Amino acid sequence: MLELEHGFRVVDVRARLDPNGDESARFGREMGPERLEREFHQAGVVRALVAPGPRPRGEGYLRVNNAVARLSVDRPFVPLARLTGPRDPSDRPAARLRNLTASRADHHTTPDDVEQYGYGDRFHGFTLDPAHDGLPDEETLDRLDSVGLPVVVRAGDGFTLAAVEATLLRYSFPVVLERFGGYPLDRERMHAAVDLLDQYDGLYVETSFVRYRDVLERGLLEHPDRVLFGSGAPATHPNVSVMELLTLDVSEDLMRRAFEKNAVRVFPGLASSA
Repeated sequence: MLELEHGFRVVDVRARLDPNGDESARFGREMGPERLEREFHQAGVVRALVAPGPRPRGEGYLRVNNAVARLSVDRPFVPLARLTGPRDPSDRPAARLRNLTASRADHHTTPDDVEQYGYGDRFHGFTLDPAHDGLPDEETLDRLDSVGLPVVVRAGDGFTLAAVEATLLRYSFPVVLERFGGYPLDRERMHAAVDLLDQYDGLYVETSFVRYRDVLERGLLEHPDRVLFGSGAPATHPNVSVMELLTLDVSEDLMRRAFEKNAVRVFPGLASSA
């Protein structure tokens, strides 16, 4: 694919990086760091947050988190640590009862893990997919709050916006909702996520796989400081995601905020060159 020509410095807050040759990285398209870096270059993406993709249930992320951090050295990648937990993230009454007695297994993230990830210089935040990995317990979330780094969260059918409000938005750390909180392609839920931005100053949304212009434009026009560009690479080529923003009917200033300024404010590690 040809390189895009545009006048923006683009940073990406949502990309997946699995260790090259890892047989367990079988969810979605696999891509090594060299090719991923090349595709970012083609799209004009100069810096990107990366985190490992999903592992089989019951398997932890400590090893792959550290591998992603190693692969990010001397590349334009900014690693996030992926977290797990013992709690059922759904908001059904049965799940709430089960969560009263839920306890961590060996593969679940502990408060000490969060401390180790958060206070070194290897990781710049965290990522959560509670529908697949479970929700951390309150002790671990409290430690996340004390560390204070941003958390990128996948919401959707298995972890609703109401559940995000009840479990995460009561803390002070910044929360970035993947895909405008509407995975998979739920326009009504995406608009509901934009409504939530009025209520929570520490809430942000990112743009990967949001195919609706009205949703993207509404977010940028109503909340110009809360929309962050995310490509969703390697499941989609970052050229595609960049073009979706470039073709919106919004000002150049709003595009510049989405492509760089907002993300750098939330994730300062995206500001420097690789």
